[in-house]
Amino acid sequence: MVETAELIDNDFLRQYEIKIDEHLAIIEYSLQERKIFLTKLIVPNGIKDDEFTKKFLEVVFEQIRGRNLSVVPTSPEIAKFVRSNRKYKRMLPVGLRI
Repeated sequence: MVETAELIDNDFLRQYEIKIDEHLAIIEYSLQERKIFLTKLIVPNGIKDDEFTKKFLEVVFEQIRGRNLSVVPTSPEIAKFVRSNRKYKRMLPVGLRI
């Protein structure tokens, strides 16, 4: 489902968006220097399941990795995802533990 959808970096609204059918999933962010703070995850009930959320976060993290930014997850759901995925822990700024 996520693989076929297009991830949009809406820099005006400072959010990543992915549209599935008529539903819009969002990750809000704040960009400061070489760090991106992921502040809020919004997944509509119509597409809410753990597998979708995991795939959505993986796609976003891969795009952030391509931009060579450090990630600061301030949302509890996103922090939980980082804790459970070792390869994304390396994207945290030096000294930050979650």
